[in-house]
Amino acid sequence: MKLMSWNVNGLRAGIRNGFIDSMKKENPDILCLQETKVNEVQDIGLGYMMYWNYADKKGYSGTAVFTKIKPLNVTYGMGKHEGEGRIITLEFEKFFLITVYTPNSKRGILRLDNRKEWDADFLNYMKSLEKKKPVVVCGDLNVAHTEIDLANPKSNYNKTPGYTQVEIDDFNNILNAGFIDTFRLLHKDEIKYSWWSYMFNARAKNVGWRIDYFLVSSSLKKNIEDAFIKNEITGSDHCPVGIVLNL
Repeated sequence: MKLMSWNVNGLRAGIRNGFIDSMKKENPDILCLQETKVNEVQDIGLGYMMYWNYADKKGYSGTAVFTKIKPLNVTYGMGKHEGEGRIITLEFEKFFLITVYTPNSKRGILRLDNRKEWDADFLNYMKSLEKKKPVVVCGDLNVAHTEIDLANPKSNYNKTPGYTQVEIDDFNNILNAGFIDTFRLLHKDEIKYSWWSYMFNARAKNVGWRIDYFLVSSSLKKNIEDAFIKNEITGSDHCPVGIVLNL
């Protein structure tokens, strides 16, 4: 089972920039999107069942899941922090799949307290689902975990959203709670990024950050056949990430 996740930074713009051709070629069984920035169903013609969570604010945030496998159940949000369309959860026979667009702590890290509250609530949500069956989490988590997950760690540490000690500690809390960073499991020391600023020709220079993840419950560790980051796919300031599960 091939699962992919992509922060498209505006689905309509992504479609203009080759999204449909890229996904036809990749042909994932399940595709999760973040930052769709739409408020209505987009007919993309890929033949998936589609589930959408829109933000109240037009042209902002939003998530979607396209799946070839019919879920047993679909829920939206986590009961807190609603209104921005940031979470969709699909229940399948053997696991829950959560796609998430984690809030950014904002320039000047002005919303770090809000981010810390979100992180704690989201981990509690993950663990509550895990009581029933294993959990797969994917999406833009808006945090670079370690120094090798961003090009310039020293100049960004505790100054830039996504690389503060608070956010790093919160990510560690997820791992300490038994979840596995699938890319790091299979590519322990590989330097590969999933997001680049649009400024300063950052992508061409590969001055980026790895902030898009697939995390899984430890009970699924043996089922992970592959974990990948598709740097070659363009059309957003993020690139797709994914895993292959053998269930």
